[in-house]
Amino acid sequence: MNKKTFLIRLPIFAFALAAAAQTNNPMADGGNSPGYDMAPETRLEVVEAAVAQIPTKLPPGPFQPTWDSLKENYRVPQWFAGAKFGLFMHWGLYSVPAHHNEWYEKHMYGAERQWHVEHFGPQDKFGYKDFIPLFTQEKFDPDAWSELFKKSGAKFVIPTAQHHDNFAMWDSAVTPFNAKQMGPKRDLIGDLAKAVRKQGLKFGVSNHGIENFQFINPPAGLANLLKTNHADLYDPKWADFYNVADRSDAACEKFLVNWYARNVELIDKYQPDMLWFDNGVDQRYLDPLKLRVAAYYYNRAKEWGKEVSLSTKKAAYAPSGRNTETIGSIIDFEKIGGRSLSGIRTGAWQVDEPIGSTWGYTSDMRIAGAGSIISKLADTVSKNGTLLLNLSPKADGTFPPEQQNTLLEIGQWLGVNGEAIYDT
Repeated sequence: MNKKTFLIRLPIFAFALAAAAQTNNPMADGGNSPGYDMAPETRLEVVEAAVAQIPTKLPPGPFQPTWDSLKENYRVPQWFAGAKFGLFMHWGLYSVPAHHNEWYEKHMYGAERQWHVEHFGPQDKFGYKDFIPLFTQEKFDPDAWSELFKKSGAKFVIPTAQHHDNFAMWDSAVTPFNAKQMGPKRDLIGDLAKAVRKQGLKFGVSNHGIENFQFINPPAGLANLLKTNHADLYDPKWADFYNVADRSDAACEKFLVNWYARNVELIDKYQPDMLWFDNGVDQRYLDPLKLRVAAYYYNRAKEWGKEVSLSTKKAAYAPSGRNTETIGSIIDFEKIGGRSLSGIRTGAWQVDEPIGSTWGYTSDMRIAGAGSIISKLADTVSKNGTLLLNLSPKADGTFPPEQQNTLLEIGQWLGVNGEAIYDT
């Protein structure tokens, strides 16, 4: 069947993806000031001071932490150009309460305070940290997961190594709040990386961690209430987990140095084929820090002999401020929904789309059928893009049957029609 004809016959959703994906949606409850996109609310001089404290030297190689160096040396990986379909995952502590969405940590100290009290107790008795022992992943089978991913027809997998809540899903030496030392007591990222690669798939990681410094940050009135009620946000033992009590420049510098160290650790331990960042890295004043991450990552990849890439949103790696001029990163748009690009977009791009009504698992989430996902996949690919479909595993380490069924149906369709999708 003619590939072009086949794609045109599929139902296509009409919309304006680029504009909608870049809509600024600041939180109104003190967690994010307008224009910051969940980035730490700080200044260039604080970021430069943090970079000056970084002890890790850049690996030898052609990449330097400058835009000119990225522009000269970066190339989109060939494997990504042909992959067209990948799997994303919001996998973390928020799947324990399984309520509202993956921002439960933020909302349990704000809009969802009463719901939390009714189901888990007051915040001074049961804080977000107390979900860690309940995040057991006792049924987690990385080989079974990876077999499912392979059957779905996906070519790469990107789990959440760390979400906004600051809990590391890997065996970390730079933060004690990690899955090897707490909760499931295993290296979730490491175990999954081995299993995914055994299936011949590419493996990346997403790191939303830079958003933690700004994530909760309650407004003054609520902060006073939480302090009065002795909420654990202000417990010195958990200060580095919540990053709420100390909002000083020194605290921000320390946080940024640690964020860099976590990225270096993820890069060195797991050699990810893709390193994906959320909106928290968008701001221009973070350029000295994120350019250093890019140079470190790409020089290490040269040592490994691998093709790798960052993937970021908006104009994070576009110094001109226009996302059509991204340098050193594959641009990612969030959530197609019922919209679509009006035409073909040049350059590498992808869109992350949830399989359900939330990104993280919730007990009442609605799961999309395979037909709607296939239509979005075809529409995205027809415009030179890649679909990154987000999955929502449960706290016990399983995927609900509805998610599995959707993946298997997509895989069956790709088994017949993949020629019109891959390498096009």
